[in-house]
Amino acid sequence: MPDTATAGLPPETAAGTLGQQLAARMAERIRRGALSPGARLPSVREGARLHGVSPSTVVSAYDQLQAQGLVEARRQRGFYVREPLAAARGAAAAVARPAAALAPPLDATALIRGMFQQGSATSGPGMGTLPEAWLDQPLLDRALRRTLGRPTQRGGSAAGEALRYGNPAGDEALRQAMARRLAGELGIAAQAGQIVTTIGATHALDVVARTLLQPGDAVLVDEPGWAVEFARLTRMGMRLLPVPRGPDGPDLAVMAQLLQQHRPRLYVTVSVLHNPTGQSLSLAAAHQILKLAEQHDLTIVEDDTYAWLAPPHAPRLAALDGLQRTVYVTGFSKILAPAWRVGVVAAAPALTERLIDSKLLGTLTTPALLERAVAWCLDQGLLRRHAERVVTQLDAARHRVVRLAQDSGCRFVTPPQGLFGWVDTGVDTEPLAARLAADGWLVAPGRLFLAAPRPTTLMRVNFASAQDARFWQAFAAARQALGGPAVR
Repeated sequence: MPDTATAGLPPETAAGTLGQQLAARMAERIRRGALSPGARLPSVREGARLHGVSPSTVVSAYDQLQAQGLVEARRQRGFYVREPLAAARGAAAAVARPAAALAPPLDATALIRGMFQQGSATSGPGMGTLPEAWLDQPLLDRALRRTLGRPTQRGGSAAGEALRYGNPAGDEALRQAMARRLAGELGIAAQAGQIVTTIGATHALDVVARTLLQPGDAVLVDEPGWAVEFARLTRMGMRLLPVPRGPDGPDLAVMAQLLQQHRPRLYVTVSVLHNPTGQSLSLAAAHQILKLAEQHDLTIVEDDTYAWLAPPHAPRLAALDGLQRTVYVTGFSKILAPAWRVGVVAAAPALTERLIDSKLLGTLTTPALLERAVAWCLDQGLLRRHAERVVTQLDAARHRVVRLAQDSGCRFVTPPQGLFGWVDTGVDTEPLAARLAADGWLVAPGRLFLAAPRPTTLMRVNFASAQDARFWQAFAAARQALGGPAVR
């Protein structure tokens, strides 16, 4: 008798047979991007084991998925998620494009969709956020109450002002607080008039790109880097030029060559606690990057998303060049809460008004209430104390996850630092991710972090949300099933 409890499938009812239910479940995962185009499905035998049903039920489900055009059978290789027609056409067209015009990962949004559907931090070792248990909800509640109760500079209430459009540049209190933070703690000299608020750091990066780039422009990006940034720039019509990222920063020789050959307009980089490697720029590399930027008239977008998890003394490009060729971006969702979508851009005075114009065309203004609450957290020193507690927790979690990962057969490619670990699993992480997803574990395969998607044995793990030993047990079993060595 099938173990339907293991599969989470109800007994056969009027809603359909087990095969129909399994097909419907898998179809939904394919349509929402949790199973990406080209992903290999588990074998019939493995699928039966994973879902607690008979092999004939899996065959029935796969037949139905084929009939719907969602999967295809490849002779002597198994079943694969079919490429959508539009994607297939795009892939054919890409053959004719120059090498610099790289296509983004086809499943750039799959991980994000999965993030929004996770009910528990324990099921998301590939997530990019802190677990809910680490967040300070009383602090957020207090900040909102204090903000609502305080009079504004114009003598009205914050609740009353929330009825109107805010300042196009962003809330004055937050911009003042950020100017103090940047100058006092990070060495970045920026006046409040040089700061523009956005709806999170991702929106900030979008505003900067729309201000400084035109379709067809070349953009330098770190590889590995973040798939969302690759996909966003590509959809805007930009040509991606990947620069290999090492422990100290980008490969400067490759960077110099690309600058000479393609004359890119922009370089987008996570300088401190890089995603996914966790590494930070060395001071020497930072100086060399700025020298190259000066020689080639290059603007640098410095994404400091993980600023609150990093040592303040870590080299910032914006501090070294005084925001002359650097545009500084940061946000608060990584440290306060994912839903607190408040971002900041600091730039040279001549660029600030152009950034505001781009912001107006995209969102008009930004929510002043939330920005003012963040400003209060900054001014009271409460955000700094919260960040210190998180860093202490993260240090302990990192130590635990490093041990669990190594015991499970992983090797860290770069020294473990910050929120993320960049590990070599020894097997292709695309089918590995599919197997683990079937067990309810969201992981981030290395393909997501490559500007030119290709098979890789690398995987990003979130130290904060990968502490569950059950995940590493499931990981070791999936790894062995894919031909990796057994863990002793």
